[in-house]
Amino acid sequence: MSSSQVSNSPVAHDDFKETSQLNIEKPTTEFPEGGTRAWMVVLGAFCVSFSTFGYMNAYGVYQDYYTEHFLSNETSSNISWIGSVQVCFLFTGSLIGGPLFDRYGASIIHAPAITVALSVMMTSLCKEYYQFMLAQGVLGGVSSGMLFAPVMTCVSHYFQKRRAAALGVVVAGSSIGGVIFPIALSKMLENERLGFGWSVRIVGFIILFMVLIGMVTLKERLPPRRGKVLLPKAFTRAPYTLVTLGMFFMMWGQFTPFFYLPQYAQSHGMGLQLSSYLLSILNAASVFGRILPGIVADRFGRFNILIFTSLCTGVLLLCWIKVTSNAAIIVFSVLYGFFSGGIVSLMSPCIAQVTPSPDQIGTHLGMSLAIVGLAGLTGTPICGALLERYSTYTQTAVFSGVVMLFGAILVAVARFYLKAKLLTIV
Repeated sequence: MSSSQVSNSPVAHDDFKETSQLNIEKPTTEFPEGGTRAWMVVLGAFCVSFSTFGYMNAYGVYQDYYTEHFLSNETSSNISWIGSVQVCFLFTGSLIGGPLFDRYGASIIHAPAITVALSVMMTSLCKEYYQFMLAQGVLGGVSSGMLFAPVMTCVSHYFQKRRAAALGVVVAGSSIGGVIFPIALSKMLENERLGFGWSVRIVGFIILFMVLIGMVTLKERLPPRRGKVLLPKAFTRAPYTLVTLGMFFMMWGQFTPFFYLPQYAQSHGMGLQLSSYLLSILNAASVFGRILPGIVADRFGRFNILIFTSLCTGVLLLCWIKVTSNAAIIVFSVLYGFFSGGIVSLMSPCIAQVTPSPDQIGTHLGMSLAIVGLAGLTGTPICGALLERYSTYTQTAVFSGVVMLFGAILVAVARFYLKAKLLTIV
C-alpha cells in the first residue's frame, strides 16, 4: 500500500497515521524538550522506576534468602520463577497499561501505584512458596506492569529530540533502586530484631513514599487517542517487529547475573558479605550505563547505541565463565552493569522511534513489552534448570550470551530496514 493510499483511508489514518515510508516517528506537534512541567514528569517517572524495576533488581537478595530459609526445600529454578513471574508481568502488564494511558491519561496509574506498595507489605507476611508467588510474583508484577509503559510514555509526550536522554534518567531510577534495595535488605535481614517481616515492610514504606510522588507529578500532555485499543497492524512493519523480537532475545539473557551472580561468586570462594554487595555494584554501574548511552544516542543514533551495548553485553556473558577471582568478578559486575543498563535505557526510545504518531507510543510500547515479558518469564528459570542439571554455570552463561548476541543482530537488521545514514538519531 502506498503512502497516499494510507492517507486516504480513514481507518488507516485513525489507527496507524503513517507519516513516513521509513516508519520513523515524526513530530506532529511541538515538544517542550524541557521546562518545569516536563522535568517534574521525569521526576515522577524516576520515582516509579525506582519503586518497580529498581525493586525487582534486588531479587537476587530474595533468591539467596529464600534458598537458605523459607524455601530451602525448593530448587533454585523453582525459586527463580517467583522473580521471573514478577519480571514477566512488569513487561506484559504494559499491554494493558500502555493503551489505557493513550486513552485515559495518567490517572490510570493511581490504583496500581498503591497496589505495588501493598504487594510488598503482603510479601512480608508470606511463609509458603505459593504465597510468595502470589504476593511478590503476580500481584507485584502486574501492578508494576500497569505502571511501566504509562510512565515511559508520559515522558515521551514531553521530549522528542532529547527523548533517549530523558528516558535514560528515568530508568536510572531502577539502577539506583537496585543499589539501595539490596544493601538495605541485606543489612536489615541480618538484624534479628527486625527479621524478614519488618525488613520487607520498611522497604514497602519507602516504595509507598516514592509512588506517591509519581502520582502527584505525572501528567499527560497530548489529547487521548481514539480508535482501536490495540494496533496489531504494527507487526506488519518490519522495523517494529524486528526491534520487538530483538529485545525479546536480549531480555532472555540479560537478567541471569541479576539472579545468580551472588551465588556464582560464593561458589568461587567469595565471602558472603562481599557477594551480597555485587548486585549493588552492578546496579551502581548501571546508573551511568542508563544515562550516558541515552545522551550519546540522541547524537549518534538510538539504534546504533543499542546495538553496541547489546553486543558488549553478549560478549561479557560469554566471558563470564572465565571470571573466577574476587577482583575479576567485581570488574565483571561493573562492566555488565554499565552495558546492560544501556539496553534498558534504549528500549523505549527505539520503540518510540518506529511508532508513526506520538499518541500511539503507549500502545506500541505495551504490545512490544508484552512479548518481551515472555522472555523475562522464561529466561532465568531456563538458566536455573541448566544450573541444576549440569552443576556448573558454563551452559547458563553460553545460553545467555548467545541469545543476547542474536537479539543484537535482529536490531541491526531493523536498523537496516530504516535505511538511514549511519550517524543519525535512528
